[in-house]
Amino acid sequence: MKARLASLVHVRLVKGRLAMLAIAALVLVLTAIAPSRVHAEFPTFVHVVREGETLASIAQRYYGDPRRESVLVAENGLETQGGVPIVIGLRLVIPAVAYHRVGPGETWASIAERYYGAPTRAFVIQEANPTVEGSQPAEGAELLVPYPLRHVADQRATVQRVAQQYFEDARAANTLRRFNGLRGTRLTRGQVILVPLADLVMSEEGRRIVAEAMPVAAPQDTAGDVRELQERISAELPLLQEAVRRGQYTEALAMGNRLLGAGELTGNQIVTIQRALAVAYVAVGRTDLAVAAFVEALTRQPDLELDSRRTSPTVLSAFEAARAQIASVTPPPPATDADAGTAAP
Repeated sequence: MKARLASLVHVRLVKGRLAMLAIAALVLVLTAIAPSRVHAEFPTFVHVVREGETLASIAQRYYGDPRRESVLVAENGLETQGGVPIVIGLRLVIPAVAYHRVGPGETWASIAERYYGAPTRAFVIQEANPTVEGSQPAEGAELLVPYPLRHVADQRATVQRVAQQYFEDARAANTLRRFNGLRGTRLTRGQVILVPLADLVMSEEGRRIVAEAMPVAAPQDTAGDVRELQERISAELPLLQEAVRRGQYTEALAMGNRLLGAGELTGNQIVTIQRALAVAYVAVGRTDLAVAAFVEALTRQPDLELDSRRTSPTVLSAFEAARAQIASVTPPPPATDADAGTAAP
């Protein structure tokens, strides 16, 4: 009887361990598969290793930093580091950040859902674009989207060690935990976590190589230029507003029109510039141009309002004229059944 009981207990323990191993294996499989879906929205380029090249020299060419060889190791599942020569003909994926142009109705959460598969990861995109103002990104803004590098943990891995490896700052461990939904700091061997790298930007040489090898992908060659332009314009907007406030209307008109001519502005930037131009135009006696500027601003931001206590009557008059002009060309809403029922016979 005792032997039989012992046998049953042993069988149940074995089954329990097998079940736990199966669950653990399933978790690892799901973790390994999920990141591949995340990378779908990011540009990819494949480099074929040539004679004499090392991971460090390839990292130098594409990123301008030989230390980025650790990124190539993780992205391509390699174990060779330290500048050791690699096999000629080996195909290496060269990862890089993406640039996203904000479309109508897009939010931080929806963009994160598109690139990372989870709206809760939006915080890394926000942190990577500190010059973007407002609770949501403006339409037309170009955002830098950090690349989610797939890192497979080794036997002694912790979140702090992974953070120090890629960020050179163990404090970035909080970012990794939050991005991956981790509670603890220990990682199991083979566990996959995503490391969002906002500084994985290609060097000028790397962009040139990609542009020459993939002419069809020319827009990616200029990716990031629009973001830099929008950041420069954001830095100049306070100067424009200050010129208007000080009554330097001629300078404000010149600056505002120059900024508009730069192109590739965000919707919020255009509204800010047109509003400043409208005030300046009123001041120099060009009410017609002020109304036109307000029309452009209201077209992009229909709920735009002016502070009646701090705005001059002439500016308010131009603003109301712009509203009336927009209303005159806006088609009336379609008639409802109730309207049809009360129509005259």
